[in-house]
Amino acid sequence: MKPVTTFVAGALALAAVPALAQDRVLTEHEQRVHDIYRDIIAFRTAEGYGQVDDMVAYLTGRLSEAGFANDDIMVSDYVNDGDPTQGLIVRYRGDGSSGEKPIVLLAHMDVVDALPEDWVRNPFELIEEDGYFYGRGTMDNKYGVANLTGTFIRLKEEGWTPNRDLYLVFSGDEETGMTSTKAQAKWVAENVDPAFVLNSDAGGVGLTEDYRPMAQRVQAAEKTFVTYELTITNQGGHSSRPRKDNAIYELADALQKVRDYQFPVRATPLTRSYLGALGQAIPGPMGDALKAFAADPDDAEALAMLRTHPEFLGTTGTTCVATMLKAGHAENALPQTATATVNCRVFPGEGVEATKQRLAEAVGNPGVTITTLGDPTESEGSDFREDVRAALTKSLEARYGAAIPIIPYMESGGTDGMHYRALGYNTVGISGGASRPQDVYAHGLDERVRVDAFYAGLDHWTIILKELAGS
Repeated sequence: MKPVTTFVAGALALAAVPALAQDRVLTEHEQRVHDIYRDIIAFRTAEGYGQVDDMVAYLTGRLSEAGFANDDIMVSDYVNDGDPTQGLIVRYRGDGSSGEKPIVLLAHMDVVDALPEDWVRNPFELIEEDGYFYGRGTMDNKYGVANLTGTFIRLKEEGWTPNRDLYLVFSGDEETGMTSTKAQAKWVAENVDPAFVLNSDAGGVGLTEDYRPMAQRVQAAEKTFVTYELTITNQGGHSSRPRKDNAIYELADALQKVRDYQFPVRATPLTRSYLGALGQAIPGPMGDALKAFAADPDDAEALAMLRTHPEFLGTTGTTCVATMLKAGHAENALPQTATATVNCRVFPGEGVEATKQRLAEAVGNPGVTITTLGDPTESEGSDFREDVRAALTKSLEARYGAAIPIIPYMESGGTDGMHYRALGYNTVGISGGASRPQDVYAHGLDERVRVDAFYAGLDHWTIILKELAGS
């Protein structure tokens, strides 16, 4: 799951905040999903630790015990930049009575690593404290994995048969090279050819300060993830004989120009409608700026205000930021090479090559070599199908006692969904998660999920799947 945009207005007067876990008796389904969640948080499925296969073995064991046949559980091995990982695909066989193509459901099993010495609590142990579940992956994306797995087990034990096939597709390296994701998307296209794809790793309910629902966000597009390396080289020399063309200084000058460069403003009907809807909910100057930009993306004053806030900056165009540095080879030698890693999130339609050219123009130094890393995937936006909207609405009404606004948006981060969109499949993110902006710690220290929100979202996929694939 990716960062949730801020919702700061008053909550809809719908439902009281659910009771905390210690005040409730868990249902069989709630206990099951909790236990799966607890167990998979304990696997350190970050790059380099080789524990994705352990998590896959655990999940396949749970699904086999629930009655899924071996023929319907597919485990595949992959290697991402020398690091082995696995992917898991599970088929829930339907009776075909609807005549409709299958539905694919996405989640990823890997996590960004967490250093235990930096955390207050063990990041690879599910810890409940002060109304929150803490642990690496509690939000991104082991909640999605646990919720979807638990839902498949629940439906199987109920004896429910869908009217079309359903597929869980869990990737093993979404946070790094997406080798498993790309291979799984290709396999899905060639062997499943789904009607559409639903992603648990994006979207979700935005909550206010007092944990009341504001709106359900639906990821209908995402920016292109691309990383460039900026490199300066020269002859170097002895540190006692400094020279003006120091590779580190030249690279530093280039990075300051990258920092100061403003990419052109970009807007689509999707981003304008999303920001306009937020503007209706957010009071004061920020709400006015959101509405003004939605009405006219050339409004310089509105754009300036939005670009001072990280949660809105990425929605107004391409962004690039330095994330890593590497330079020099000895403390008493002038650097022969200095390299910076610059990560960009490219607005749909802007293009990877065009972004590279803009960086070169911003730097203005032909001595800086700019190299594109990997094989970036560019994708267009998806339609928000009416049947998916209706199913999501029913889930939200069951959860909150009444409808809440549903707002499609463009993700500034990246998810597995991009590879399915790139192959032409309608893909939207409709996570069952819910959080306040100040509780979003995905990829950071003390990642957490509100306990009551965890349990409140556990009927989410059951309701949606029965609506989309029920009798």
